[in-house]
Amino acid sequence: MSLILPYFFAFTIYGVASPYLSVLIRGLGYSPTVVGLLLGLFEVAGIGGPFLLGHLSDRLGRSRPSLAIAFVLILLSLFPLLYFHSIFVTPISLIVMAVGLRSIIPLMDATATLTLSGAAPYGKVRSAGSASFVIMSLLLQVIPFMVPNTPVHIGFWIGLMTLFSLATLIVFPHTPKNRSRGPLTSGNRKTTYRWSPVFIVGLVMIGLGWLAMAPITSFFSLYVVEALHWNAVGLMWAISATSEIPFIFFSGPLIRRFGAPRLLAFSMVAISVRLALYALFPTPLGAVVGQTLHSLCFGLFHPAAVAFVATHVPPERRAVGMSLYLSLGVGLPTFLGSAVGGLVVDLGGYRLLFGSFITFALAGLALYGMIRHSLNAPAT
Repeated sequence: MSLILPYFFAFTIYGVASPYLSVLIRGLGYSPTVVGLLLGLFEVAGIGGPFLLGHLSDRLGRSRPSLAIAFVLILLSLFPLLYFHSIFVTPISLIVMAVGLRSIIPLMDATATLTLSGAAPYGKVRSAGSASFVIMSLLLQVIPFMVPNTPVHIGFWIGLMTLFSLATLIVFPHTPKNRSRGPLTSGNRKTTYRWSPVFIVGLVMIGLGWLAMAPITSFFSLYVVEALHWNAVGLMWAISATSEIPFIFFSGPLIRRFGAPRLLAFSMVAISVRLALYALFPTPLGAVVGQTLHSLCFGLFHPAAVAFVATHVPPERRAVGMSLYLSLGVGLPTFLGSAVGGLVVDLGGYRLLFGSFITFALAGLALYGMIRHSLNAPAT
């Protein structure tokens, strides 16, 4: 319960921000190109945040203070973002929000991988987050007041869920002393740690998968509203989050049976199919079927990526290792995809956007094919 409750409420924030942040920015009056650039800036800021707060967590030997800072940063960003519609204020507000929002999960995942034994318990705890994401998405789809169709209403829900999440830190666990060397001090920081080549190549492969997913992460909500003319943003994200729960819950046995690299490659096949569905079948049915593939594109992909990091990064570097994954492996590719994606939408529409990004999933598969023996070898 000490992990489940914080995960549950933390993902209610994502249940608002993930589906509606692009809608919020569009509602401030920006074009798709500018929306893409602002979302890209958001992801760039999200790269630095987890490193800073992850480093603080590693130095202190616990994640609770860093998580508190992350939640406070989200709260501080909301007022200027919502009430000062300026091309200067909006980017700064998004940077502050990104530092907080993008730091939450790597900090929680670092503690979870140190507190829990193996991938199976992590999958069960992480599924609590998926469940809360579904609940929040459905709630926002049907709630009769503060409907998330304006920037102020969306900001209200982000702020409220952040306050609830901040309160759950009371029960958030400390890193077990027998799983970590404790705070990094001059006494135990004798040498500069070198990341293994296999870890770096694996991170590149993971990054290509997330780059292929960038159009979905950043533009799917606008695709539903502007291309399909369908008021079902919350429902679509609830479908995707619901589909991921079984795979996250049972990810442990699958990882033990097939290995994380093979599951990452399999997930990239699913990413290619999902993008093709959006490009070739721009209908509500095509959107629904594509969202169910989130079960493989994220429900299998993310636990496999976390297991890969946990296998190749020592415990005392785990917070920074998770930050590397969620910043360079997720944030940087999403930034690139968002920045380019807005231009593609303005030039050729959403179908071209989804179809063109299949290339990156295929590149990830090609990379896996070239170095699969090294990736699948046991970590030393």
